[in-house]
Formats: sequence, C-alpha cells, structure tokens
Amino acid sequence: MTPIEKPPDETVCLVDDDPAVLKSIGRLLASEGFSVRAFDRPKCFLDYARTNRVPLVVLDIWMEEMNGLEVQAQVGALSPDTRVIIITGRDDSATKRAALRSGVFAFFTKPFDGDKFLGAVQMALTLQVH
Repeated sequence: MTPIEKPPDETVCLVDDDPAVLKSIGRLLASEGFSVRAFDRPKCFLDYARTNRVPLVVLDIWMEEMNGLEVQAQVGALSPDTRVIIITGRDDSATKRAALRSGVFAFFTKPFDGDKFLGAVQMALTLQVH
C-alpha cells in the first residue's frame, strides 16, 4: 500500500453494526493516518452528526436499527456537504443503483479491495467543500 496524503484534522465516521467490520475498517483507515470515529448504532452516529462536522461517513447498508440509505437521507438533511461511502455484504444491484442515484460518493461490496477503498476515502475528503 502506498502512503496517501490526507487533509489535516479530517475524521472519517464509520457506521456498521458488526463489531468485526468496525474494527477491521477502522484499523485500515487508521493505518493510513485517518482519524476514525466508529459507531455501532446509526442513531448514535446521527446524534453525533447533529453537533459535529462530518466530512465523510462510511455506512453499512444492512443494519438492524435503520438501513444505510435511511441514515444517508438523515445525515444529508443535517449536513448536506457530508460525503457518503456505502459498504455492504450483500451483492444487490437494485440497492446499489438506489444508493448511487441517491448521491453516494462510492459503493463497495464486502470484501473489497483496501487500496481502492482508501483511494475513494482520500478522494471524498479531497473534494470535500470547506
């Protein structure tokens, strides 16, 4: 993996109800120097987003409390500049089309290529409006 330059002080929020995914993706992001804020419940993330700047959120689609597209809609209302990357364990083309139509920055099916994922994170943060 090649080192990537990240914007200073950018926190990547990670929302997934699977602790193993939170841990592995959190470590991947941290290994490249990103600050990571992990949430195992979408409502906890949305509470955080109400009072904190969220430049980028990585969302799982299929969670018990609410699905990733519902979270995306709510965070979009709270913070229109927040970029969203969707991750999912299900290869569902209809869901992927719906996510891309709703304006997600990138969509990855687990397991995914770490370098491509990190590239998408970097690009999302670089293109972020400040």
